[in-house]
Amino acid sequence: MDTGYLLEVLGLLGRWLHVIVAIAWIGSSFYFVWLDDSLEPVTDPAAKARGVYGQIWSVHGGGFYNAQKYPLGPPELPASLHWFYWESYSTFLSGFFLLCVLYYAQAPALLADPGLWKATPAQSIALSLAVLAGGWVVYDVLCRLLRKRSQLLFGVVYLAFVLAVAWGLLQVFPGRAAYLHVGAMMAATMSANVFFWIIPGQRKVVAALRAGLPPDPVHGQRGKQRSVHNNYITLPVLFCMISNHYAFTYGSKHAWVILALILVAAVAIRHFFNLRHKGRLAWQYPGGAIALLVVAFTIARPAGLQAGSTAPTLTQVRPVLEARCVPCHAEQPRLIPAPPLGVMLDTEAHIRANATRVVQQAGYAQAMPMGNVTGITEAERQLLRDWAAGGYR
Repeated sequence: MDTGYLLEVLGLLGRWLHVIVAIAWIGSSFYFVWLDDSLEPVTDPAAKARGVYGQIWSVHGGGFYNAQKYPLGPPELPASLHWFYWESYSTFLSGFFLLCVLYYAQAPALLADPGLWKATPAQSIALSLAVLAGGWVVYDVLCRLLRKRSQLLFGVVYLAFVLAVAWGLLQVFPGRAAYLHVGAMMAATMSANVFFWIIPGQRKVVAALRAGLPPDPVHGQRGKQRSVHNNYITLPVLFCMISNHYAFTYGSKHAWVILALILVAAVAIRHFFNLRHKGRLAWQYPGGAIALLVVAFTIARPAGLQAGSTAPTLTQVRPVLEARCVPCHAEQPRLIPAPPLGVMLDTEAHIRANATRVVQQAGYAQAMPMGNVTGITEAERQLLRDWAAGGYR
């Protein structure tokens, strides 16, 4: 079987699985944060005597549900106790599989950029793995140092660390890969929280209860801290995972600033909903998020023609496309089995139909050609940008 086709199939199946299990994890995570923030005080003396901290009645799917929270466990543990962890583990494992298929197996094309960092594929992969592991180590150290301090202080320090990593990765990886790795680093940290802290802490509480001993409340406190962090990190991770579709973000010369604004906006949106669950409405957060996004997309907007320049025509642009793009983007490409995403540039009709995508990917984002296999020059990329600024004549 052709290697390129096999990677496409594995990428499709891996991405599908990753989305399915990620939905399950995010859904359960968001639900329990909502549940915890929406609990109402218990008035029933019998429930209080059993150690119930709060409860909420809800209706869904034709049935009524009464959820109750026991901070330190009920007087007697039920025989069947449902755990939530495979959603997290499956998301991490499927995401790492995708990273291997899409980036490690194609490192020369997707991780390498000779204009940024002259590294071997092995060195690029090693850096990628170091970012995933190092991101967790730094986060965990910050949690330990700032556990009893303001969570706002922790958020500011951790955001500064994430943005420092983003800036550094943009110096060595193509923008698309840099954004993806920032998201993968945060996602790996979320799963590590579940694996190293939340689930082990819950197991210790359950073991103490089954042994008839009072559980140490520190396990619940630590688990809650990490769970809340995961809640705020989720939306930034989701943006990084879909950012590869929007070259004007990671392809901008201000890519790390754009990422910073979007990540802060995502946290503000999540904070608004967390406050709303508690019965508080603070509209400055969604308003601030919109303002940040407007600024981010304004910064990302492509520049126009330089003063005194004449916009090139398709006649001038087409030789560049023939030399740099058509080897892959044709009905019968020379370098690969099939044109990526079905984009073909071997006729005038095909070029005009895909003109915007061509300029975004090859002119601004510089994501294409992959690994610059056909040797496109900066002057040729500028020609494409000028063609777009002139209205694609």
